[in-house]
Amino acid sequence: MIQPTQELTENQFDQADFDIGALLKTLTERPGVYKMSDAAGRVIYIGKAKNLKKRVSSHFRAKGTTPKQQAMRDHIRFVEVTVTHTEGEALLLESQLIKRYKPRYNICLRDDKSYPYIFVTTHQPFPRVTFHRGARKQQGRYFGPYPSAGAVRESLKTLQKIFPVRQCEDSYFKNRSRPCLQYQIDRCTAPCVNLVDAAEYRQDVDHTMMFLEGKGSLLIDELIERMEAAAGKLHFETAARYRDRIASLRTVLEKQFVHGERGDVDIIACASNGGVACVQVVSIRKGQQLGGKAFFPKMPEDRDPGHVLEAFVPQYYLDKPMPNEILLSHELADVKMMEAALADRANHPVLISTRLRGERSRWLKLAQMNADDALKTRLSNRQSLFNRFLSLQEELGCCELPKRLECFDISHTQGDKTVASCVIFDQEGPVKSAYRRFNIEGITAGDDYAALAQAVSRRFKRLQKEAQVKPDVLFVDGGKGQVSVVDKALKSMDVNDVMIVGVAKGPDRKPGMETLFRAGDGQAIPVTSNAPALLLVQQIRDEAHRFAITGHRQRRRRANRQSVLESIAGLGPRRRQSLIKQFGGLREVSKAGVDALCGVNGISRDLAQRIYDTFHEQVE
Repeated sequence: MIQPTQELTENQFDQADFDIGALLKTLTERPGVYKMSDAAGRVIYIGKAKNLKKRVSSHFRAKGTTPKQQAMRDHIRFVEVTVTHTEGEALLLESQLIKRYKPRYNICLRDDKSYPYIFVTTHQPFPRVTFHRGARKQQGRYFGPYPSAGAVRESLKTLQKIFPVRQCEDSYFKNRSRPCLQYQIDRCTAPCVNLVDAAEYRQDVDHTMMFLEGKGSLLIDELIERMEAAAGKLHFETAARYRDRIASLRTVLEKQFVHGERGDVDIIACASNGGVACVQVVSIRKGQQLGGKAFFPKMPEDRDPGHVLEAFVPQYYLDKPMPNEILLSHELADVKMMEAALADRANHPVLISTRLRGERSRWLKLAQMNADDALKTRLSNRQSLFNRFLSLQEELGCCELPKRLECFDISHTQGDKTVASCVIFDQEGPVKSAYRRFNIEGITAGDDYAALAQAVSRRFKRLQKEAQVKPDVLFVDGGKGQVSVVDKALKSMDVNDVMIVGVAKGPDRKPGMETLFRAGDGQAIPVTSNAPALLLVQQIRDEAHRFAITGHRQRRRRANRQSVLESIAGLGPRRRQSLIKQFGGLREVSKAGVDALCGVNGISRDLAQRIYDTFHEQVE
């Protein structure tokens, strides 16, 4: 994390007294980062500068600014400045702040997920190879990061065909009494039922890690030695298994390994058109191609690929290991400064190359081709989605083109663990960062109307409190009853400018046969058969349904996993752990009396009584 040398915060000017002249007089000429905010305090632009005074002044020039820049300037009400030692530090701090605030007028990398790894649980007697995403706190080896979840799953599938190492969950592994299907098809050696000894299994794990480390050639040499040794001892079946494994490895290495490359390299190509940019990233680690992924950064206006890459590269590498070399499709304005900033972040030299020859030039051309194709597909889908919004305006009779849609759905199991979902779509598709779930409490079990009213009320109270944008159309999965409940909930909060539409399932729940109901008259809305708007309605309704079911299942799983001790107020994780250790298990804790419970360090008599009562009431 970049530590600024000094932070200078300007007064928060309101619209009447924002004096740009007074602001510029106080600015330093040192390098740093500046944040521009609107009257509501929202950060709308973040920039870096070698000279803060000159750079901030450029935003307020009378001439030479674009309409977008002029619109942004009209919204600026106060400016916050952070001074750094160098321009490189400013670059990294700018990337951190952009990723945190996602300002409206910045190029932002829309990438809200951590990157996936292959994880090997080396501490276990029979280690497991699995997909991992998130904090790397568990004991074991992590390989990656991979550019996408698909690349990890493809690698795991390949590994399972060559090395019979288990990929099953630990809970599944511990409770097996006979081999599963993976053993029957030679994808596992069934360590769960002791059909392989630990030493032989560990050998397969070591070979798996050698492959993931990019030591494919050394691994093949080792397997050849083992094959020849087995053949020399007349163990021909074992030798045949090694032979088949060597053949499979050679086939995989031919597909995945990059000729002449043994280091860590990322290839990044950018295509930009019509206010949309696509950045294609292909990762090579230890000479092995891990796959690629296309990113579509949010852009306030049409920018050339060089500007997009300048914003993308530092944001992309902000929270992941950096390769030794980055190949770019377009030149940057200040390559040396970017290299120095990335090297400081990575603690090793980072080379950025744009003018390439030979094999590397062909890699870059292939990445550029993928970026161009992905951008064409994106623009085509975007136009199709825009046409669906136009159709929705026509079918619903809206005066203006809807810009924001929201949809609510309810999920529960016989009224238990009720969860409501709220999904948001704009003219670019799902806005997943704005999705919300609501755990519904305090209603009659199975009362969907009350659940819906509670979710909508909580949602719009938050929108009003934080002055957030309301939807133009609010969809509800249901018919007249659901629409009426939502209408009453919104009117009780004086929200009268949102169109409410119910989406009732058609005969036999067949897609495309839905009936739409509008709040107020409760009459069905006549919709043109096969109208593109129906596809949009189905898409947002299905997404709300999926999101609600996922949340309900997660809540139900958490409840099933929850220990009885976790429900006792005042009994934190450390005290629960002390109880289990002192008594040897939950069953023994349940049998203990109040005096025995008091003997555990940190357990007062009142708390011991609550613990005793909890188990006593459950027995009754």
